[in-house]
Amino acid sequence: VQLVESGGGLVQPGGSLRLSCAASGFTFRWFAMSWYRQAPGKERELVAEITSAGGSTDYADSVKGRFTISRDNGKNTVYLQMNSLKPEDTAVYYCNAFRNSIPKLDYWGQGTQVTVSS
Repeated sequence: VQLVESGGGLVQPGGSLRLSCAASGFTFRWFAMSWYRQAPGKERELVAEITSAGGSTDYADSVKGRFTISRDNGKNTVYLQMNSLKPEDTAVYYCNAFRNSIPKLDYWGQGTQVTVSS
């Protein structure tokens, strides 16, 4: 099982980035997908999530209206479009795959750094 994030980097406040997470080794379309982030000295927090078929999404209040999660089940990839970035968005962003099966299945990527600074 692999989740490989890409697209992070340094961006100025107000800028945009698009993160990608390429999945392999499991049946991607069966899994809900999420993006989490963890800033230095803080706990990991849920940023956005999308259902397995992509029909429903949810966002943390802090990113609503600025971030958009999407997925392409044909490409086994989930995306996070981040607009109007703020310094407080600076964190390591992690991709997560979850299936509420028995047993529960929960996979994580290695993370990608996003730094918002002038």
